Amino acid sequence: MPDLEPFIRPYEPRDLADLYDVCIRTGDAGGDATGGFADDTVIPDVYAGPYAALQPDLAWVVDTGERVSGYLIAAADTRAFVERYRAEWLPGFAARHPLPEAAESAEERMIRAGHEPERMLGPDQDLYPAHLHIDLLPELQGRGFGRKLMRTLLSELRRRGIPGVHLGFAPENADAGAFYARLGFHPLPSTPDDPYAVALEAGAEV
Repeated sequence: MPDLEPFIRPYEPRDLADLYDVCIRTGDAGGDATGGFADDTVIPDVYAGPYAALQPDLAWVVDTGERVSGYLIAAADTRAFVERYRAEWLPGFAARHPLPEAAESAEERMIRAGHEPERMLGPDQDLYPAHLHIDLLPELQGRGFGRKLMRTLLSELRRRGIPGVHLGFAPENADAGAFYARLGFHPLPSTPDDPYAVALEAGAEV
């Protein structure tokens, strides 16, 4: 039987374990974060699980035929997402990951971030109300799936009348920076000198 070509499809609840796996394996500035924390679920509980739970209609995956090896997840309205996160996601998150007294280790800082959804908000929300996370395992990188996922998202944002999307990435993740630059992402108006917080108009051609 010939190998199946990976394809993009909407997220389904059965994909959650793969979503978490991809998030962990790309969670160290694009590298594998497995075993970096005492609890491997912390990173995906902050950066993947809430989107699957609260905004599954803006989630797409790359299906290899055997598993999901990449995804794009997004929130259409960051303000509304933060409110739902606090009301619907945070109670379970706090039960699994109690707020640490200090924030000295990377894991403690990540848990604290999970307790503070307002960190997602900024002064450019009206221009770029949506935000996203996109992650691909190495075997999918450089094959055009990131651009296709982004086109899928932008098309849906335009359909919904949402003007733009923003995101942030780690300075150590040079590959991500280059990818976003190729697609036309640019610094946010409020932080023009910060190359790690970027935005794109929904009408952009990528």
